[in-house]
Amino acid sequence: MSTPAETSRTDEPVRDGAVLEVAGLVVRYGARTAVDEVGFRIERGEILGLLGPNGAGKTTTLSVIEGLRRPESGSVTVDGIDALRHPIDARARLGVQLQEFGFQPELSLEQLLRLYSGLYGVSLSRPQAREALDGVGLEQEAGKRLKGLSGGQAQRFSLLIATLHDPLLLLLDEPTSGLDPQSRRSLWQRIEASRGRGGSILLTTHSMEEAQAVCDRIVLIDHGKIVTTGSPAELIAAHREDPRVQAIAHGEPTLEDVFIALTGSDLRD
Repeated sequence: MSTPAETSRTDEPVRDGAVLEVAGLVVRYGARTAVDEVGFRIERGEILGLLGPNGAGKTTTLSVIEGLRRPESGSVTVDGIDALRHPIDARARLGVQLQEFGFQPELSLEQLLRLYSGLYGVSLSRPQAREALDGVGLEQEAGKRLKGLSGGQAQRFSLLIATLHDPLLLLLDEPTSGLDPQSRRSLWQRIEASRGRGGSILLTTHSMEEAQAVCDRIVLIDHGKIVTTGSPAELIAAHREDPRVQAIAHGEPTLEDVFIALTGSDLRD
């Protein structure tokens, strides 16, 4: 699919290499503070994992970045654009694949693909739509509705929609949840291809093995606050002698051991 989006990465260069800058983010739900002074940045071509237990504030943070929720305080800058003051301009640089699909259920995959390409400002003919679907192994499913797909097929289609306009920053919320190994591998090949074109990725995942394998850096969040930040190797090295890590590690410490040691072993809803 060779037709670029009207809003391309060359429209406005990234300032200081930062694709995303989040600073002092605070979000409250009534008396509860869900996100408490959260701040981090993502460089061009970087995969950043936003990790934490259930209810830690990950999805709320993504919602603010996407423009679905306004924070009580703080700032979000996407490609040098103030996302809170200019949400439409910022959102044009984002691709979003969330856990819950919100596509129109009455439309076929081909119809959805052409609809969203128009919304993103991408000119996509019917043959181009078929070619794009073929690229994710779904050409034979072009006439189906989303509910007729398997979990892996639905995830591949959702990622295709999220990357139609070649976004500068891709937001992924549990992108491989429930997928078999083949589907996970296929999905990550497409995600890596997006990074290879200069895109950056912010993802949440409960798979520490996956995060350790694919993330350049990790931001660990719990109870709305950032606990620690660093590459998977740096986090493991920094905490390998922590008695809490040694108590649960079987052999060499892993990122999962560090995660549990720093956030606790209590079950979260």
